[in-house]
Amino acid sequence: MHLFYAPEMKNNIHRLSEEESRHIVKVLRLQKGDYLHLTDGKGGLYRARLVDDHIRHCRVEVEEHQREYGKRPFYLHIAVAPTKNIKRFEWFLEKATEIGVDEITPLHCFHSERKQMKTERMERILVAAMKQSLKTYLPKINGMTPFDNLIGHSGHLQQFIACLEEGEAQPLKDLYSPGEGALVVIGPEGDFSAGEMAYAKEKGFHPVTLGMSRLRTETAAVVSCHTINMLNGY
Repeated sequence: MHLFYAPEMKNNIHRLSEEESRHIVKVLRLQKGDYLHLTDGKGGLYRARLVDDHIRHCRVEVEEHQREYGKRPFYLHIAVAPTKNIKRFEWFLEKATEIGVDEITPLHCFHSERKQMKTERMERILVAAMKQSLKTYLPKINGMTPFDNLIGHSGHLQQFIACLEEGEAQPLKDLYSPGEGALVVIGPEGDFSAGEMAYAKEKGFHPVTLGMSRLRTETAAVVSCHTINMLNGY
């Protein structure tokens, strides 16, 4: 099944973007009368028939519509300090979307090596990963957020902060209660500062580990994403 992105689906007859139209006609060589699937990125899955195979503005007629297709019964928010090598962070965006994530926040910490992000490029990566993995929910991507702003205004039921230092930290798999929403915070390569860790614990965040290995930032973010999904049976 090929999945296409149509965020403004409203009527039974819908015109697709130039990018999606070109892929349908030039790459897949679909023709008038062929069927395809679309998603609005909000849980809607549409089965539609191609009624106009113009290379720049295809039109489709929706024949079937499913709501909340593939909806998971928990909310997962991953906040992570972007790596200096942007390709590594983009790899995380792609893999987290494939595994299953609802919200992603690039985090600016004391030891952060990157202070700016291009939200538009991140959104394109998320859309491509959503379509490739046949998901119908597009993760929300936030702009670069200061550490204190995120920690001080989090309303999730379960809050975790990954840390490198041994001590009071416990495995994420032992602390997380399946079925509940979670925020997992991952720091930069230099880890969180002592002040950041103290502030997070003051705000109710539980220090966690992600296994015996010392992981890169983007790997830790993917592992935390997979752990929460696995514990929920996804």
